[in-house]
Amino acid sequence: MIRKLSRCIREYKKDTIMTPVTATLEVVMEVIIPMLMAYLIDFGINKGDMGVIWQMGLLLVGCALVSLAFGVLSGFYGAKASTGFARNLRQDMYYKVQSYSFSNIDKFSTGSIVTRLTTDVTNVQNAFQMMIRIAVRAPMTLIFSMVMAFNVNSRLSLIFLAVMPVLGLGLGFISTRAYPAFSRMFKHYDRMNTVVQENLRGIRVVKAFVREEHETEKFVEASENIRRDSALAERILAFNSPLMQICMYGTILLISWFGAKLIVGSSMTTGQLMSMMSYAMQVLSSLMMLTMIFVMTTMSRASATRIVEILDEESDISDGAKNIREVKDGSVVFEGVDFNYKKSGRTCLSHIDLHIKPGQTIGILGGTGSGKSSLVQLIPRLYDVQEGRVLVGGVDVRDYNVEALREEVAMVLQKNELFSGTIKENLRWGDENATDEDIRRVCRLAAADSFIEEFPDKYDTYIEQGGSNVSGGQKQRLCIARALLKKPKILILDDSTSAVDTHTDAMIREAFREEIPDTTKIIIAQRVASVQDADQIIVMDGGKIAEMGAHQELMARASIYREVYESQQKGDSANAS
Repeated sequence: MIRKLSRCIREYKKDTIMTPVTATLEVVMEVIIPMLMAYLIDFGINKGDMGVIWQMGLLLVGCALVSLAFGVLSGFYGAKASTGFARNLRQDMYYKVQSYSFSNIDKFSTGSIVTRLTTDVTNVQNAFQMMIRIAVRAPMTLIFSMVMAFNVNSRLSLIFLAVMPVLGLGLGFISTRAYPAFSRMFKHYDRMNTVVQENLRGIRVVKAFVREEHETEKFVEASENIRRDSALAERILAFNSPLMQICMYGTILLISWFGAKLIVGSSMTTGQLMSMMSYAMQVLSSLMMLTMIFVMTTMSRASATRIVEILDEESDISDGAKNIREVKDGSVVFEGVDFNYKKSGRTCLSHIDLHIKPGQTIGILGGTGSGKSSLVQLIPRLYDVQEGRVLVGGVDVRDYNVEALREEVAMVLQKNELFSGTIKENLRWGDENATDEDIRRVCRLAAADSFIEEFPDKYDTYIEQGGSNVSGGQKQRLCIARALLKKPKILILDDSTSAVDTHTDAMIREAFREEIPDTTKIIIAQRVASVQDADQIIVMDGGKIAEMGAHQELMARASIYREVYESQQKGDSANAS
């Protein structure tokens, strides 16, 4: 885990190295100061020698200034290294998430990924800064101070050795008890972030169904779980302070007691006792710093584990061994395809055999859960099949370069997404180099130009987050225009005209026939009218192809299709009357 995280240091190696180096030099100057103080007291103050007092005084000021300079440098390098490390870590995690396939993303909730990118990274950043600075400074202070203390009086210094096992056992107990509480706490953070995100995204639905109280209860429950585990962890960590205080003041009392006896017996000077007291404070402060490191590493260990889970997750979809970069045409073939979602394990598609010629228009109908969306998501290889194979342009999709394949397949997903920015900026997701005329052309094809021209700023109209300032039908037409801007060989519309009226739907289909005849068009719809004029209509049922053919063929021999068509015709007649 440490090796995986350390790769994020990269260009901040120099700062990472300079932090402990300057911290060590700071410690060296600090342990010299008590020795100079002892000399000043014994040979300057006690003997009334002003020359020694001036000499030692200036030397002490110089050492203090040098120590301060190294301390400032250590803090500067440490802050630069830790913030740079955190930036690289967030970037690596974000880039990793971008490389995930849909099945990888299904393993993590959105709230969990957000928590790992924010709270967990901050915890690891703090721990990293502590490791390269305090975790070096504290042991060095402990070692140098112990050496100097033994050099002053070895018998009195044995007190330190008696205190350390007590402190070590106490810290071990605290860290082993606190870690599970922190692990649970971060999982509760994931849950809370998910609740908040769902509530904010669906706030209109919440208010429409008057479910504010229910959503508040969900948030309170998640927040209470965090409070409970956080309080438990803090109660355990609270033992650290009294344990440290007992060890510190116990050591000072023992040194004062035995040191006073040694002075009375002329085995020790006043200056030496003062230096021993200073070294005792340095030793104990370094031990206190070590306890802080234990606390921070206990917290960050849970965060680091969660971060590494993101970094270790490997996309189960990668470029094929042949790495083919050219899609010959828009033909699509399914040969004995079986598919299921790994998370649920439920079979979604079974024994699918299908041949689609370039330029054909294919309609897909079926009830909820019949496998329509799962079928089309296999074409741009958003998921991989378990059995059989899918061919695009005569080549198995697993042999393509993934990016090259998806560049030739434009897909308007069932859940349309627009991003904060102008209409032009959103449409240029399809082609970042598209001209204004290109944008207007695809908007005319998608029947979006009429409502865009009504906006005061027209194509420079700002789209709010999630497209909240446009209607569902307008959002769908903008997403279709964005897909068309890619000039794809295959265009997939996954129930993407459900929010537009039948007249506009017919206009879009007519534009497709006239303007992009060579593009293979696969249209999933709930209305028979949306696919009635397709070259082939596929009726899905239970993850299988139940019926297939042109409209007239299916009306003549396909009971499911005829039943759906007649029921919709009756519904339209009833609405009209």
